[in-house]
Amino acid sequence: MTVETSTTVVSVPLSPSEERTWAMLAHLSVIVNLFTGFFGPIAALVIYLLFRDRSRYVAYHSLQSFINQLIWWIGGGTIIGLAWAISGILSIFVVGLFLLPFACLLSFMPIVSVIQGMIGAVQTSQGQDYKYWWVGDWVRGTLDGI
Repeated sequence: MTVETSTTVVSVPLSPSEERTWAMLAHLSVIVNLFTGFFGPIAALVIYLLFRDRSRYVAYHSLQSFINQLIWWIGGGTIIGLAWAISGILSIFVVGLFLLPFACLLSFMPIVSVIQGMIGAVQTSQGQDYKYWWVGDWVRGTLDGI
């Protein structure tokens, strides 16, 4: 004899205080990149997956943080690597020496992500909404479509 039972998982909504805390942590996950190089987006994605059904506020901010970090750390890292490689190869012909300052400036690209994450963390900890200027609207539209 088999007995089938139905289990339902009830998602308890987060309190406003918990929402602010988890949104802040999602934005601060960018700091993890400073120590590991790439685990920040994973932390933001884990927060999104854990709380997407419990809080649209946390889902929005964690998904924003995830996508922003992918752009700045993965995309930016690729651009920085290419800039240094091109500068190095062209330095054989002296042209690359003039590109070295450009490569040095590009090397600071990920710092922009850290600054944005800290600003987002402060604003969400105060209960304000924060939007990364190039992914915020897209993420909001994506979440509204779900």
